Amino acid sequence: MNEIIKKNGVSFGLIFGLFSVLLTTTLYLVDLELFTSSWIGIISVIISISIGVVLITKTKKQLNNVLTFKEGFTVYFIAAAIGSTISTLFNYILFNFVDPGAKETIKEITLKYTSDMMAKFGAPADAVNETMKKLAETDNFSLGNLAMGLAFSLVFSALFGLILAAIFKSKSPSSQGL
Repeated sequence: MNEIIKKNGVSFGLIFGLFSVLLTTTLYLVDLELFTSSWIGIISVIISISIGVVLITKTKKQLNNVLTFKEGFTVYFIAAAIGSTISTLFNYILFNFVDPGAKETIKEITLKYTSDMMAKFGAPADAVNETMKKLAETDNFSLGNLAMGLAFSLVFSALFGLILAAIFKSKSPSSQGL
């Protein structure tokens, strides 16, 4: 594997991970209700996309503006996998060892938020009750659920990495008429 790809993937993976840890820590310290804020989610996605674009752009520049689809995907996926793993481990430690009570508070906030949203959209009472029952029984910060979240994150990251790689890959000389 190209050293630039490896170095950038690891470096930006640590940046992704640090961003996630700082975001989670800030939400945790400021107000647990922020964990259900759609604005926080949107801002987080925008920042993550921006980091990914900077990563691919920097890598392409370091490779003399020649980036294959495979290199673009690989560097992004390495970074995303490292960042997601750091985030998952941090969440597991924070909510299972440092402050297990916080996960219960977040669950209560999530239950209220979900119930309010379902009512706002006119969901039938029995559907709301069934959803609330399932949510109340779920530990979102258990090792199994965090691992499942990590798996979904990796799938989403792979799909996004494919899109970024397609956008930023270098044009082949034959397609430029050379």
